[in-house]
Amino acid sequence: MKENFSRRSDRVRPAPAQHRPAPPEPGALAAKVRTMAPSMTRSMQRVAETVAADPAGCAALTVTGLAERTGTSEATVVRTARMLGYPGYRDLRLALAGLAAQQASGAAPAITTDISVDDPLTDVIAKLTQDERQTLADTAGALDISQVEAAVSAMASARRIDVYGVGASSLVAQDLAQKLLRIGLVAHAHADPHLAVTNAVQLRAGDVAIAITHSGRTVDVIEPLQAAFDHGATTVAVTGRPDGEVTQYADHVLTTSTARESELRPAAMSSRTSQLLVIDCLFIGVAQRTYETAAPALRSSYEALAHRHSPRDVR
Repeated sequence: MKENFSRRSDRVRPAPAQHRPAPPEPGALAAKVRTMAPSMTRSMQRVAETVAADPAGCAALTVTGLAERTGTSEATVVRTARMLGYPGYRDLRLALAGLAAQQASGAAPAITTDISVDDPLTDVIAKLTQDERQTLADTAGALDISQVEAAVSAMASARRIDVYGVGASSLVAQDLAQKLLRIGLVAHAHADPHLAVTNAVQLRAGDVAIAITHSGRTVDVIEPLQAAFDHGATTVAVTGRPDGEVTQYADHVLTTSTARESELRPAAMSSRTSQLLVIDCLFIGVAQRTYETAAPALRSSYEALAHRHSPRDVR
C-alpha cells in the first residue's frame, strides 16, 4: 500500500488547541535546533547552528549583526527564531543570554563533545551519561502536556491499542505493548509492515494506533498509521520531527529530542532513550486512569511470574 504522503486523508486532523506554546527554555535551545534543523533551509540551518554553538556571542548581536555573521538576511534570522519557537528575534536573544549565563555557571552543559575512537571508557561513560541526561531533560521540556493527556485519555478507554515501529523503534513499541498487557489492556506491537497494515484496517473508532518513528518519514510506520486514521481510530505519533509526514495522520503528536548524531553514536541510540521516556509517561498515565483494574492485573502478572521462577519440586 504505497501512498503519496503529500496527499492528506479524507479525514481531517482535528485542529490543535488554541493556545500559543511557551517558548523553549534557554537550556532546551540546542535540542530544539537538533530537532528542527533537518526541516530548515540551508540558510536557516546556518543561523540555528550558529546560535546554538555560541549563545554568548550571538546574544550580543543585533538581528543585522547575526545576519551578517551567518551570511544570511534579517528576514531569515527572524524566520529561524520563529521556527525555533520564539515570537521574534528579541525573544531568541534573551534565551541566548540565559543559556550563556547557565553555561558560565555550570548549570547547563556546553555543546557535548563527540565520542572519539580513542576515548578511554571512562570518558565514553561520562559523555554518554551527559548526553542521555540532556536528551531526557530536553524531551520532558518540549512535550506538550495537553497532547500527552489526550493520548492517555484515548488509550485508557480504548478497546484495543496497536503500536507500530521498525528497527530500534520496534523495541520501544514492544516495550509499550508489554506494559499495557500487564495492566489488562489489549495491546499489540507490530514490527512487520504487512501485518501492521492488515491489523490497522481492522481498527475502528474507540481504538488507538501509535506510530513510533524518530525521522517522521518511515514508510513502514506511516502506512499502518494512515490506515488506522482512515478507519476512525485515534492516532498518536511519537516522533523527533513534528513536521514529518507521519504527523499528517496523527490526532496527537508527542515530540522527542535526541542528542547530536556522530560516527560512533547513531541517532537511533539517543532517540530510543527519549522514546522510552515518552512511552513510560503514557503507560503511567494510563495506569493511573485505570487504577482499579490496572492494579489487580499488575499484581496477578507479578504473582504469575514469581510462581514461574520459583523452585519447583522435581521428581
